[in-house]
Amino acid sequence: MTVVASYLYRAGKRADEVPLVATPVDARDCEFIWIGVTDPTADEMANLQAMFGLHPLAVEDALNGMQVPKVDIYGNQLFVVIKTAHLEGEKIAYGETCIFVGKRHLISVRHGSARSHQELRQQLEQSPQLLEHGPDYVLHGIIDFVVDGYLPMVETLEDKILELEKHVLMSFLQPEQIRRVFRMRRHVIRFQRVLGPMGEVVGKLSHLDLPCIDDNAKPFFKDVHDHIKRVEGLVSGLREIMTSVFEASNLLEQQRQGTITRQLAAWAAILAVPTAIAGIYGMNFEHMPELGTRYGYFAVLGVIATLCAILYWRFKKSGWL
Repeated sequence: MTVVASYLYRAGKRADEVPLVATPVDARDCEFIWIGVTDPTADEMANLQAMFGLHPLAVEDALNGMQVPKVDIYGNQLFVVIKTAHLEGEKIAYGETCIFVGKRHLISVRHGSARSHQELRQQLEQSPQLLEHGPDYVLHGIIDFVVDGYLPMVETLEDKILELEKHVLMSFLQPEQIRRVFRMRRHVIRFQRVLGPMGEVVGKLSHLDLPCIDDNAKPFFKDVHDHIKRVEGLVSGLREIMTSVFEASNLLEQQRQGTITRQLAAWAAILAVPTAIAGIYGMNFEHMPELGTRYGYFAVLGVIATLCAILYWRFKKSGWL
């Protein structure tokens, strides 16, 4: 386990470092403990369980690292699971943050998250008048920090898709580009499945009467809920852009095939004239027009050239060639 930070806060200010020992720990009024750990072992979680009386089922879920976003109530404590997300190339990779919330403590357990909470902790410590509200305000800060990380990721994917859309208008998508769009679309659909439960988690925190969540903190959670709704709208728009890329590519391909078909039909009609005339003169009849004429051969060639030129001009004018 990597202990990122373990401090006691008094009146919103960092006071003392809290050692992780397997003995009960409690904070007095106007104090709370904020511990942040990453990828803990079973023994290390057992120490935290002994220190703060964590529920065994919540500890088991925190060790699992494969939970869906949720809010569980265990007596006078909350157990909150949220999903982190970040880009690895064009792939959306996920992490998980489990948060134990009590009246005088908050423990965050991170799995696979690309962003450390150090920046968040420093930002909150700069506002002791807000931090003194306690663990529920820190819970809001962590969830808001995670949700804010969604937006740049979605905007980056949107830029990549718009680049492909611009390419479609100039040339046709290659097979690898089509596979690329399908991969991105699959990641976006999976991300939508994460946003739904995340919205439910924040909705519960902002509307339900839950232990450790003060009524004054609920407007903060409502603000985070609005952020999630905004991201959901952007993701829905991203799926529509992907659909438009496929539709535009298919329409342009159909147009190209139609143009080729018309061109082939026009050239077939033009070539039918000399073919027909040559076929007639290929018959072995004695009395045929212009056979005895000195310039008959050239006259027939002239007729063929004239008819072909007229057909070519008509097809060109109509846009078939």
